[in-house]
Amino acid sequence: MRTLENHEPRLDHRARLGGGSSRIDAAAAAVAEQETMRSGPELDEARTAPIALVRPAEQQVTRAAPEAPPRITVRHVLRSGAVEQAGTVVAVVGLLTGIATGSEWKAFALAFLGLVLQVVNVAAQSSLLRGKGAAGQGVIPRLVLLAVVPLSWESVPSLIVAALVAAAVLSEPVIVRVLRVTVGPAVGLPGVVPASAVRPGPKLIWFVNTLVCIAVAAGADLTEDVAPAHAAVAALAVLVTGVSGVLTGLAFRASRRNLALLPDAVAAYAPVFALHWDAPPGTEYQVTMWLPYLERIGERFILIVRNPAALAGIAARTRVPVVLRQDPRDIDAVVPPSLRTVFYVNNAARNTHLVRFTGLLHVQLNHGESDKAPSYSPVFRLYDKDFVAGQAAIDRFAKNGVRVPDGLFTIVGRPQVEHVLVGRSTSDRPTALYAPTWGGANADSDYCSLPIGVPIVQAMLDRGYEVVFRPHPYTRRNPEHAAIEDRIHALLAADARTTGRRHRFGAAATAESDVVDCFNRADLLVSDVSSVVPDFLYSEKPFAVASMQCAPEEFPESFPIARAAYVLDREGENIDAVLDAMTGDDPLADARCDAKRYFLGDFPAEGYADAFLREARRAVLGAV
Repeated sequence: MRTLENHEPRLDHRARLGGGSSRIDAAAAAVAEQETMRSGPELDEARTAPIALVRPAEQQVTRAAPEAPPRITVRHVLRSGAVEQAGTVVAVVGLLTGIATGSEWKAFALAFLGLVLQVVNVAAQSSLLRGKGAAGQGVIPRLVLLAVVPLSWESVPSLIVAALVAAAVLSEPVIVRVLRVTVGPAVGLPGVVPASAVRPGPKLIWFVNTLVCIAVAAGADLTEDVAPAHAAVAALAVLVTGVSGVLTGLAFRASRRNLALLPDAVAAYAPVFALHWDAPPGTEYQVTMWLPYLERIGERFILIVRNPAALAGIAARTRVPVVLRQDPRDIDAVVPPSLRTVFYVNNAARNTHLVRFTGLLHVQLNHGESDKAPSYSPVFRLYDKDFVAGQAAIDRFAKNGVRVPDGLFTIVGRPQVEHVLVGRSTSDRPTALYAPTWGGANADSDYCSLPIGVPIVQAMLDRGYEVVFRPHPYTRRNPEHAAIEDRIHALLAADARTTGRRHRFGAAATAESDVVDCFNRADLLVSDVSSVVPDFLYSEKPFAVASMQCAPEEFPESFPIARAAYVLDREGENIDAVLDAMTGDDPLADARCDAKRYFLGDFPAEGYADAFLREARRAVLGAV
């Protein structure tokens, strides 16, 4: 294992950087401290957002002024909690009205309206906010509904029924909170018992208890003959919640037992290196693009995941042991004496929780090569090594005034493009790929071309192309971009019905095809400032990039890959001229060959991935 002394040169490099380096370390320490104090799904996006460099005023790229203020969308309202709060207020007003007037039906009607708002809130969150919301929500409106019972019934059994159902409702938040901390600490790790597949479903609990509340309250002023029915309904709520509570308890007990076993299990497995990943569900591609090459290193390793919501998704995609560590204090248990090196695939803030182990070698791989601002962030100075695809990545830092220590960079190419076909397509018909990026986490990283996406796709269709439409996985985070994506899907579906052309979009271009399949199928690419572009460059086929932040003539200065690209203006008015050039004389063919070496390394096509494997083995097994 490397000692602290082995890493003193890295600390000296930071010292030579002076105040800028100190500020980076201080910022990283502050982020780490805040992470120990805050948690929750609302932080997922903030944690994993790349930290972009704020450029000096004279280097800022001029952006077009927005045409209108942002629209308040359904997602904004749901995230604000306004619907849930409104339901609570309406229900409480109903209860007070019922008490003041002695009318249980007024209380029931308003409480029921409040509950309807809660149901709408839960249903909308489940469909629009990736499954968030269910058990534990809408507690007050349901309790208010149950309060109608003593207003109408005077018998002791009726009060017992209401009390039992109320207890079931009140237990929901407890069950949910316990479930959040009972995610299995590891998947596929010898010595750790796999988490039970039998876990209570929070949505089922919520659904049953809600129906029971409505049924009990709706029959509150009926005759006593319905008491047995109410008792049976209440028993159902108690049974479902009780079983859920037992399962939750068993899951919690198993989780505690596995946590105790974890340090010894990791030490016995003896991983030589680890891959650290913190990101929300749906971003597994950041890891899966590297797993085949890390496996080819030929040494044992583990995958350290920080987001419990992402555990199942990534564990299903690999046989490598996956370990979940949420708190910074939990990291120590997965740093055994055998561990030498840690790889990272993004600049998530919680990377600092592991970078603090100076006896390890920390290597940043990133998850793509592009001219985006996050690609030259000062945060890269936190690592011992930054593996980059080509010289372009190194020059990008100097060009933007970001000082880095000597020896930080190692050119390894982009092994993921080793199966990209050069100069030919697998399709038997002219095919165009449109692959826009997302809106970015910061203003200076918003390069998305979807605002002109419909005209781009329509121009492709007008020329008889089959179209492959593959947007970024984060596209639907922006409601306006999601709406444009839906319009493009509808456009392609309508054209396919009319012409019989075999367009690929939706799952056919994402879940059912990887990006290399899309590259190989296409004759040309239209994109924007995205890591898709340098990867496609390996094919030497023509591509266009949309200049969404500045005039086309200014674009290559800020984004050098544009020197080998046909540039679209931000209104998309020159799309026809661009398509003519790409499919005609293609005057940029030679420029693409030069750019390929500059951006992707000057390595032979045969054994292209060997450059990465060689340097990765050196990082893991020998001095770098």
